[in-house]
Amino acid sequence: MDLELRKFTKFVDKTFIEGGKKAKEPVLLVSVAAVLKNPWAGKGFVEDLKPIILDLAPKLGDVLVPELIKEIGSPEKILAYGKAGTVGLNGEIEHASAFIHTLRFGNKFRDAVGGTSYLSFTNTRGPAGSKISIPMMHKTDSGLRPYYLTHEFTIHDAPFDDEIVIAIGGASSGRAHARTCLLYTSPSPRDVEESRMAACG
Repeated sequence: MDLELRKFTKFVDKTFIEGGKKAKEPVLLVSVAAVLKNPWAGKGFVEDLKPIILDLAPKLGDVLVPELIKEIGSPEKILAYGKAGTVGLNGEIEHASAFIHTLRFGNKFRDAVGGTSYLSFTNTRGPAGSKISIPMMHKTDSGLRPYYLTHEFTIHDAPFDDEIVIAIGGASSGRAHARTCLLYTSPSPRDVEESRMAACG
């Protein structure tokens, strides 16, 4: 089965100054999104989504992951990551979830960038122009709070009612001036390790 891919989009944010102070290095957030025909659209309630998931999810990973790496520069430069799925109004949220919550998709991304953390996510339904949010965390250490980031964007003509938008995002660093990671929580033994304290800036 072919991916009925209507369009492919990229969103790049590069922040040099945050809060009036220059960042030590620019904070680069990149997301790439595929807009495709919902393969279950118009079929009523489909109980078994697995055959199409196994067929199309790896193909979707093959489309998205190389484009994200190319935009950021290399797998090593991607330090934080996440994913999102938004289904059009005639689809189920389960249809968006089907693509992003399978190892056939997620492992394409993790393996390519050397990640071990789970991919934080959103899965939603909405009309064309809906806000799409990709929450991110560090690719090998989900407890590094300075790498808790969110990249948001909209695609003015997607998803159509019978489409799905699947997106992945990556960041080259943590927040520009991260300094709140230990202030408002009760420190655990994990939080007071030297590496984590240093990462707070």
